[in-house]
Amino acid sequence: MRILVINPNTTASMTQTIRKAAIGVAGRDTEIEAVTSLMGPVSIEGYYDEALAVPGLLERLADGESRGAEAAIIACFDDTGLDAARALANIPVIGICEAALTAVSFIAQRFTIVTTLERSRIPIEALVRRYGMEGRAKVRAADIPVLSLEDPASGAIDRLKQEIDSAINEDRAEAIVLGCAGMADLARTLQGEYGLPVVDGVSAAVKQAEMLVTLGLRTAKRGAYATPGAKTYKGALAQFAPGG
Repeated sequence: MRILVINPNTTASMTQTIRKAAIGVAGRDTEIEAVTSLMGPVSIEGYYDEALAVPGLLERLADGESRGAEAAIIACFDDTGLDAARALANIPVIGICEAALTAVSFIAQRFTIVTTLERSRIPIEALVRRYGMEGRAKVRAADIPVLSLEDPASGAIDRLKQEIDSAINEDRAEAIVLGCAGMADLARTLQGEYGLPVVDGVSAAVKQAEMLVTLGLRTAKRGAYATPGAKTYKGALAQFAPGG
């Protein structure tokens, strides 16, 4: 099967981190195609970045589906543009926050999500409520910019670990969820270091995508995710007009 993994920011080096994590858990018969958005912010940190990342994400999704992708993953923990993507595509589209929370709910009663900045913590708390995990999850911000995760000299990993320590000692967390796709390559190392489950949403989403494809399930096209009706869009977004 072919799974499209979309990095909705425009930083290609982060896409490579995401790609390696996805390939690391994919089944023998699964092909991972990881792509980078061609328009929008270099990182997604808060509501403004998220909104302006959606057009580039949708462009990549439409292209990938037209070339035979059987499922798609949005590799941003804000689940950027997830509902719009599901309305656009017929194939299953999975957000890594929803995937991670689903996976961790099977193995822990109480868990903490550790994300990057405070401005990113607030949207993730809203997703926790949306996905019905409010009574089980706590969200912490390590106060690190997303792109600092790629700089060994930034101290970002040390600050991430400090927040994990606090989650274990203060929240009594039974598991940790990494709240940024840029952390995808850290899960197994941190799990070995701390001796408790550490969930990466990219890896969880790959296995859930494989399951949906294997079961022959596609996105429902009645109600909320019905294909958008044809209409005119004007200006810079004219190319996104449905039915065009």
